[in-house]
Amino acid sequence: MSRYIDIGVNLTNKSLLQDLDGVIRRADEAGVEQMVVTGTTLEESRTALELCLRFPDKLFSTAGIHPHHALDWSDRSLQTLKSLADNASVRAIGETGLDFNRNYSPQDKQIEVFHHQLELARKLGKPVFCHQRDAHDCFLNTLREYRDALRQVVVHCFTDSKTALFDYLDLDCHIGVTGWICDERRGTELQQLVKYIPATRMMLETDAPYLLPRDLQPKPASRINEPSYLPHIAATIARYQNKPLEMLTEECLHTTREFFGINSPASL
Repeated sequence: MSRYIDIGVNLTNKSLLQDLDGVIRRADEAGVEQMVVTGTTLEESRTALELCLRFPDKLFSTAGIHPHHALDWSDRSLQTLKSLADNASVRAIGETGLDFNRNYSPQDKQIEVFHHQLELARKLGKPVFCHQRDAHDCFLNTLREYRDALRQVVVHCFTDSKTALFDYLDLDCHIGVTGWICDERRGTELQQLVKYIPATRMMLETDAPYLLPRDLQPKPASRINEPSYLPHIAATIARYQNKPLEMLTEECLHTTREFFGINSPASL
């Protein structure tokens, strides 16, 4: 059976947290041997780290403040993130970036908080786990200011254009691909773009519990996405890359281990 690492799981979401043991067991059964738990607020970043400490070798996490929550940034936020990121289980700073689609936080505040977190990643030598929606130009310009000083960058849940993809690849960024590619309505552009993503730059993620693959059969009654569906996403990507699934999964596994510095579970 192929082995996977899901680089973007919102395990702190109550829909997954209430059945955590079941979620992890089903992921194991599907070959998803490790996961990176996404931190989107200070509180959720703390919870993500606590989960990692409960499941060492299985879970890793990020620590950051999502652009939706940029208004929550305070003078103490930077020190809190640094303290969290000092733990070995925290493998990246983020989720950080810009989201001008919903503007839950003012754009100028989002930009300010993005700068703070990029600077923190630079100082700590940590990878960056990024979010971008309807803010490509500003996001790209901000990222360019720091890119040479940053260790690694992944643009998580990529759903943008060919121009955006090549801009990120030109900056030597990694690309996270989700079940968006399984959507026959919204995912058609991504279906054509995945062939341009080099094996050394692509990683797999579910963004669970969000983005349940639309073509998944049978669909769960709960309509909740889980890490156990990552193999379905991988199979879809392999089809559009015209590549054997085994080759794709091995490439993505190797790339992900290199990016996050994740070793195989001790039990393997």
